[in-house]
Amino acid sequence: MNFPPFETEDLRENLTRFLDTPFDDPSGARPFVGNYRWGVYAFFDYDGEPIYVGQTNERLRTRIRRHLTNQRTDAVAMSVLDPFEVFEIEVWPLPHLQEATRSDAEARQHLDALERLITEQAVANSQFKAILNEKDPPPGRLAVEAPPSLRGRIVSERVHELRSHPDFRLARRALILSRLAQVISERKVQGGLRRVLLTQAKRLQWLASRRYEALGGAASVAIEADEDADA
Repeated sequence: MNFPPFETEDLRENLTRFLDTPFDDPSGARPFVGNYRWGVYAFFDYDGEPIYVGQTNERLRTRIRRHLTNQRTDAVAMSVLDPFEVFEIEVWPLPHLQEATRSDAEARQHLDALERLITEQAVANSQFKAILNEKDPPPGRLAVEAPPSLRGRIVSERVHELRSHPDFRLARRALILSRLAQVISERKVQGGLRRVLLTQAKRLQWLASRRYEALGGAASVAIEADEDADA
């Protein structure tokens, strides 16, 4: 999945702008939102559909950039997540865990609980009642409330004009679906990847159906001439 050069730079600039947005910390400080070490994030496509939820304790900036700019994550490498699909990002930083270490069991439990909550909300808000995560969040009994979040667009108007056309999106989505199907056919995979394949197929069918109907549906289909009528 090679980005054209200007799109690469455009994505990096807009992503940096989002991650460098000051966040109203309870302490009264306003650090860049990407600098929080602990937090949960969600990606949304061009229809506002939630497509992926993740967590990090290494900084939101590091984890999100790894997903969207250098493709060194399993989700991208396995064609589960397509960076071309991401239009908006929402992040839920956890300021009170900023000084916690990765070995802090209570901090990890809180992070897992928040990921479960955001995932449940994403699935509930999805018209497909599914997102593209290969794995479910870690189980646990702890229940938390969602902290303040920040949501922002990472696609410029110029890139939006190129990528938002439904035929482009159909071609791109079909390509990713094909790549994922190939991965599954060549490896012994878990059920999570097959669930992603099913969800992507539903997303492709929905987009194709909406495009077909928008262009006239059945009324747009030509009727084959009766060759015998002219005989």
